[in-house]
Order: sequence, then C-alpha cells, then structure tokens
Amino acid sequence: MPELADAQSPLPKNPQVEAILREISEANLRRSVETLVGFGTRHSLSDTVSATRGIGAARRWIKADFERYAQQAHGRMDVAYDDAIVPPSTRVPHPLRIVNVIATLHPISPVDSMRVLIVSAHYDSRAGNPLDSVGAAPGADDDASGVAIVLELARVLSTRNVATAIKFVAFAGEEQGLLGSTSLAERAKQERWNVAGVFNNDIVGGSVGGDGARETNAVRVFSEAYAPADSGEPFRRRNMLGLENDGPSRSLARYVRMTGETYLPSFHVRTIYRRDRFLRGGDHSPFHERGFAAVRFTEAKENFAHQHQDVRSANDTSYGDLTAFMDFAYCASIARANAAALATLAFAPFAPARATIVTRNLEYGSTFRWTRSKSPSASGYRVWCRETDAPAWQKFTFTADTSITLPISKDDFIFGIQSADSAGNGSMIVTPLPGRD
Repeated sequence: MPELADAQSPLPKNPQVEAILREISEANLRRSVETLVGFGTRHSLSDTVSATRGIGAARRWIKADFERYAQQAHGRMDVAYDDAIVPPSTRVPHPLRIVNVIATLHPISPVDSMRVLIVSAHYDSRAGNPLDSVGAAPGADDDASGVAIVLELARVLSTRNVATAIKFVAFAGEEQGLLGSTSLAERAKQERWNVAGVFNNDIVGGSVGGDGARETNAVRVFSEAYAPADSGEPFRRRNMLGLENDGPSRSLARYVRMTGETYLPSFHVRTIYRRDRFLRGGDHSPFHERGFAAVRFTEAKENFAHQHQDVRSANDTSYGDLTAFMDFAYCASIARANAAALATLAFAPFAPARATIVTRNLEYGSTFRWTRSKSPSASGYRVWCRETDAPAWQKFTFTADTSITLPISKDDFIFGIQSADSAGNGSMIVTPLPGRD
C-alpha cells in the first residue's frame, strides 16, 4: 500500500503562477483606486452622463481599462456590460438600470470551454446615508480596493493561455442590496454555467483596524457551509457522512488556503467558517445561495470609521473612506493570494469524476475509484485525507491510476481526490461518496 506524506510536504510550484505573483503591481493598484475615488461618488443612483463624476463615468473607465488588457489577449478576451432593470425597493426609489462590467478571458482548449471562474468586486460606493447619491462617497477601501485587484488580475492573466474561462467582474448595486451580483448569479443558474469558483474581493485595502491594531500578513476568507439547495436528501447525506464543512464554498476556501501556503508561506489565508461578518453582506452570497462555490476576501482588520461614512472630522477622529487610509503593499498581498488560487485553478485539469469510496465489505483499509479526468494535461491524482475534526487536509499520496487502496480506516477520516498535471497545478479536491464498486 502507498505511504501518505504530510500535507506540509512541499507541493510542486508552477513557474507560471510564480511569475504572475511577481508581476502584480502595487503602483497599478494605487492608480486604479485613486482614479475611482476621483469620480467623487459611485453611488448606484448617481450621475450616469458626466464624464468626470458618478457611476456612469466609473463604469466607462473600468470598461476602457479592461479593453486595454484585452488587446494583450490576442482575441481571447472580450469586454461587455451586463445590465438589468431592478424594481423599486427600500434603497431603490425608482426602477433602476444596474450595469455590471465584465471581461471574459477565454481558454485555449475547447475541452475546458464550459468551465468558468469568476473574480469580482463592486464598483459602487456610498456615504452615511444609503440614498445619498450626490454627496462625496470616495469608496477607496469599499470597494475600489477590490476593483483594483480585479483589474490587476485581468492585466496579468490576459497574456496567459488559460485552460478555464475567467470572468473579471465589477458589480454595481452592491450597496443597494447586492443587485448586480444577484442578477449575474441568477443568469449563471438559468444558463447552467459550470462555475468552478467565485472569488469576491470586498474591503481589501486597509491594514489598520479601528482599535489601532495593524495586520499586514493575513487575509480573511469567508465561506458558508450549506446553501438552500442542501436540503432533503443532500442535507441528510452530508450530515451522515460528516461532510458539514465540505460543501462547494468551504472546499473553495480550503483550496485558497492551500495554494496560499504553497506560494505565499509568509502570508496567511485565514479561513472563516461563516457567510460574512455580522450585519454585513457581500456579492459572493447570491452565488453561494444558488449552489455555486463562492468565497469573500476581506482585510484582517477593519476600521468602521472608514466605511459607509460621510467625510468629516469629529472628536479627533477622521471619518470617510479615503485613499489616505489605504495600504497598497497589503492590498498587493491580497491580490497575490487571489492570484495563487485563481491562476492554479485556471491552469489545472478538470477534477476527476464519479469519485467513489468502496463500501462493499467491512475492511481495515480504504479503497477509492474514480473516472479519469477528461483534461489531456492530467498526469495523475493526489488522494488527500484529514481527521474528521481537522479543518485542513493533513496527508496525501499520488497515483497515476484511477483507483487506490490506503492503509487507513474510512471510518476515521475524510478523503478527497484531485487531478494534477506535471506543472504542479491541481484541480479542486472532490469528495468520494460511498459506493459498492
């Protein structure tokens, strides 16, 4: 029987991913944030005609920036608006056109054309009053910082030949109730997109919290266990098998943490087993609610004086979401944590299908079978395990076959199987389900 290596054993690194991380530019992130802040307000109800102020000017600038990067992609990237009319609600006094900006980088192989990754942020902003569409709402950290990361990832990945489509998305209407993301998530559901993962970046540029504590070496990644679709038999099966923390979104968060540990050992991806912070919400949620794997990246230390505030000074405290409170070196680190996972998944082969843990007989070992990945680049498979109460994978082994028997009891561990290629890229880890053969 094969031996299992500790998960801390170094996994192979893809030189392409390492090059992408080196290319991420702190200066570019600053340029994007300063430009977006310069539009004065990006409130969803603000001016759409002006060339210098309001959400219309902001979305046209974002689209133009995406189009600049599309020129590097040799015809493989297209840029478009994705819009919807939303009805009146508490924060929308009249029917409103919400416009997302999307750049799509297409894969080189038709084998992978059906699979898509989404990396996103929202470009709208707000001040203290959620209906104030004319006052200053600079929105530097919330969420020009996230849009800057999305634009920078589009820049560095546009020159690469990816195996998976990537949609770089700037959402509108987040502050008015997740309007743009809800529209796109519903479209993805209705059109049956094969979404491999959604990376949402929201408030990712500040390193000093409201208590004065500073954190520059960690990012929080939020993920939720169950979605509305996890009811009835799927819910009972997940509970019976002890897979409460192995739904799509939790598995994606674990993958982000794993790639972070591989490529950025001095920067910690802190997985938070929760949909979001209390009293807050983000654009990953509409995707998770529809059964897609979706997580949220947020800075480790937040300062609420710099979120959803009118720009002012009071009681020796400066309020407002201004560029002066940003830490662009820290923002670049979060961009690299995104890039490590996003690029690895974009280059990786398809995950194995029909993964099974054989439960025909009582036995002391554990036997697994699966169907070979349909990606030609797959050279073998990593089989992972962890104790049932462990948050991260603990041991793994590699095989070129499509079956394996391990010398450990299936009663005591959770297992996962991952396709891998010779460059070091690994697919999402899939959970084998009980089967007789």
